[in-house]
Amino acid sequence: IAGKTVAISGSGNVAIYATEKAQQLGAKVVTVSDSTGWVYDPEGIDVALLKEVKEVNDRTRTLIEDMIDTMYEANGVGLAAPQVGILKRIVVIDIGEGPIVMINPTILETSGKQTGQEGCLSVPNKAGIVTRPNYVKARAFNENMEEYEIEGTELLARAICHELDHLDGHLYVEKVEGELMEATYDEDEE
Repeated sequence: IAGKTVAISGSGNVAIYATEKAQQLGAKVVTVSDSTGWVYDPEGIDVALLKEVKEVNDRTRTLIEDMIDTMYEANGVGLAAPQVGILKRIVVIDIGEGPIVMINPTILETSGKQTGQEGCLSVPNKAGIVTRPNYVKARAFNENMEEYEIEGTELLARAICHELDHLDGHLYVEKVEGELMEATYDEDEE
């Protein structure tokens, strides 16, 4: 990413790590995120439009590995590329059954609803009550650019919806019912 301009979405530890990492790699970090999660250039140019991945090369594979490592280090369930300053349509998710890589994902179908507490690595130490679909069917490409469909209920459905929201420039705080709460997590808790 040397010489590229990157956008950092969110705040807190993930954004700080992403900013430092991008700067170490020679990138110019020029954007900030407002409270809605949209990413804007300081001159007012909206840079939230993410690029679809056309091919997976060594840099993309490294990005995916780094995203998975970052997600685990932060005890997260998912991470979207914009959260680490990369404007690509990539998310990684792990609800405890192994990592799921979703490249250029789209939601095909949803049904039911679930309401529960939700947090985000971009909004550290906060949580809120959010209603999401209880069932989600999505289409994506894996790290080998093989198309697949995935179905999920409960936590997986919530994680898919949450991470795909990041790709559209949205944070869960836009959907919170009531006020955000202080959240503390045990070291072993995900």
